[in-house]
Amino acid sequence: MQVIKTIDKLRPIVKAWKKEGLRVGLVPTMGYLHEGHKSLIVRAVSENDKVVVSDFVNPTQFGAGEDLASYPRDIDRDAAICEQAGADLIFHPEPEEMYFTDNCTFVDMDGLTKGLCGKTRPTHFRGVCTVVSKLFHIVAPDRAYFGQKDAQQLAVIRRMARDLNFDIEIVGCPIVREADGLAMSSRNTYLNDAERKAALILHKSLMLGKEMIEQGEHDASQIKKAIISNIESEPLAKVDYVEIVNPDTMENIDTVEDLALIATAVYIGKTRLIDNVM
Repeated sequence: MQVIKTIDKLRPIVKAWKKEGLRVGLVPTMGYLHEGHKSLIVRAVSENDKVVVSDFVNPTQFGAGEDLASYPRDIDRDAAICEQAGADLIFHPEPEEMYFTDNCTFVDMDGLTKGLCGKTRPTHFRGVCTVVSKLFHIVAPDRAYFGQKDAQQLAVIRRMARDLNFDIEIVGCPIVREADGLAMSSRNTYLNDAERKAALILHKSLMLGKEMIEQGEHDASQIKKAIISNIESEPLAKVDYVEIVNPDTMENIDTVEDLALIATAVYIGKTRLIDNVM
């Protein structure tokens, strides 16, 4: 698996592909890949002639006191997964390759980023929008692939691509779960055995909310109340948020009438996990 570390080496490769008329897919990741990431790569391979996987722990999307230093990294493991999935190359830059030392330009957004994860991580989506827009300029893909587990991120990227006229199709892909329902995440590696078992309360509580809607409950406040109560029944769990929102605008809804997103962020011990259900 070819691992490219600089923009100057990557761009000529992609330009040559484009000159041949090949369609290019991009899978942006922060590395430490799992089956969820692999599913994105497999989808990209099936829909494009060439696929680039970016493998970059982006410092600008981490706030003060967050897990930038401890975030898991293993490029050799990632390369093996990318090769198995059929990717063509990995773009694995260092932070100084992506950001000039005197960098002072960012891509930011209003509205969609104010609630959910943006409420407790106020600079997070500025970092996401900035790095993804840079990757879009560097790779110039025809399609880019993102997981539904980060539902707010997916909505933000779609809106950014529209608002800034990126000629790129943004493809959302389903959440991939462990056999017991836990959404796959690189941060799951932080959990000890007791915490791993406790983390199942996220999916169980979301399924409770979904079942309430299917049985005729449309009052979002009642659904949220039941979900929060169920999460709080687990001693190791601490709710960051539970919200029911419009999946396109991320605005809270009072009555569930059309398609709705139930999104949650929960601390299991010291580890913050997110999950959602449509």
